Amino acid sequence: MRIRGRRRCTDCGREWSYFETGRVACPDCGSLRSVGTGDRERHTDSPAELDLSEHRNALDSATGIGDVADGLKSTLRDYVRKRGFVRGVDLRTVDDTVLAAAELLHAVDVYERTRDPTDEMRLYVLSLLRGADGGDRPAPEEVPSEMTDARGLAYAEVLDGFCSDLGVWLEDHPDPSARTVRETLETHIARVDALYGDVPAAESESLVRAARELATYLRDDDEVALATARDRLSRLE
Repeated sequence: MRIRGRRRCTDCGREWSYFETGRVACPDCGSLRSVGTGDRERHTDSPAELDLSEHRNALDSATGIGDVADGLKSTLRDYVRKRGFVRGVDLRTVDDTVLAAAELLHAVDVYERTRDPTDEMRLYVLSLLRGADGGDRPAPEEVPSEMTDARGLAYAEVLDGFCSDLGVWLEDHPDPSARTVRETLETHIARVDALYGDVPAAESESLVRAARELATYLRDDDEVALATARDRLSRLE
């Protein structure tokens, strides 16, 4: 959608960036009387903070992952839902926090559905819970085999959102080379979805890196990043 990224309070005259706050209330006087100023710009990324401390603190010797799962998943869904990759004229990259949040959401689902989850699965969910809101992601080789589907589906979900937002962004900033790489990335994402995430964790990581390289090319006019993304994806075919 397109919105006016600047707002001006009609009571006190304060101006602020809606892209940064996501609020129409004046940050100075709290008035809801404000008007949008400037040109309308595309916007899909709402300001959002991920704080999992409440769920971490709820876990002790008397509680388990299942006891906090509903509240935890609600927090994660709300955060992932708000995240996008276009803010005004800026294209944002795929960051570690949204990837870790999406993976934790899927990992908790897998853990709950498993009749006898292993200690390795439990420790992996706890490791994600411990670091997701700080953008800490376990390395591909640390993902238990029972959790590769969770990572595959989570990353495909986030990358699908990135590709969708990128397609919109490219309408205002046409680039045939980027569009071709984006289409290739989408093809790989569709394959992961068709396999219900059942791909090696290293492959999921390669898709993330290709998306980031594509964003680097578009933001910094980095031809090397574009070539690297194209080559990385070709090696997955």
